[in-house]
Amino acid sequence: MRNTVNDIARAGRRFATDLLDMVVPVSCSVCARPVSGAGGLCAVCWAGLEIISRPVCDAYGTPFVYDEGEGAVSPRAIANPPAWDRARGAVMFNDCSQQLVHALKYRDRHEVIRPMARMMGHAGRDVVSSADVIVPVPLHRWRLWFRRYNQASLLGAEIGEISGVSMQSDVLARTRNTRSQVGLGEAQRGRNVKGAFAVPETRIPVILGQRILLVDDVLTSGATANECATVLKRAGAVHVDVLVFALVSQGS
Repeated sequence: MRNTVNDIARAGRRFATDLLDMVVPVSCSVCARPVSGAGGLCAVCWAGLEIISRPVCDAYGTPFVYDEGEGAVSPRAIANPPAWDRARGAVMFNDCSQQLVHALKYRDRHEVIRPMARMMGHAGRDVVSSADVIVPVPLHRWRLWFRRYNQASLLGAEIGEISGVSMQSDVLARTRNTRSQVGLGEAQRGRNVKGAFAVPETRIPVILGQRILLVDDVLTSGATANECATVLKRAGAVHVDVLVFALVSQGS
């Protein structure tokens, strides 16, 4: 029933988008210049995206200047290994990618879901192909009520539809309404989300012994993903990878 509702919702969004395209001129999701299709970017904004190409750090997904070999990790990953196993991102976080993320997150521009998810699926094709279950980073129920949707769930559902991997939005719950991470230092971010997530007892069988793909829009310090991965593994997941649209540079 849950997946049927998600399928109907996605079909409804696509129908609304197609109908709107027939009535209203389509514009770039970042700068509003005219473009040929919904969710598209103009040439200027497309050029502004810093698309991540391999080789990358296997743990954090940040690009290497030179190929260090399969499975190589950065000095950051050696000094501060994350609780997750691998992370991948489609683009680096900059002004252009921030505008695209905010278009989805704050401006209801749902037409960007499909192109963002396709870019994520391409960048993370190795972590997607090895996943058993896709789990989006959850919002607290009050924030979800205020925002009306969880952008991570929308991206996860689209990636699941493209790849055929099951997306389960109720496996991980946000049990505490944390303050925004914006403006907090790395240590503060970690303390802010500590103990804020849980796997409901009834959903443990879904992830027990499974390889989980944790999906979100942006990976900044990694504090939220780290806490989520810790909770998922404690509940029985054998492997947790992270897939996001944008990676914030934290140095090498």
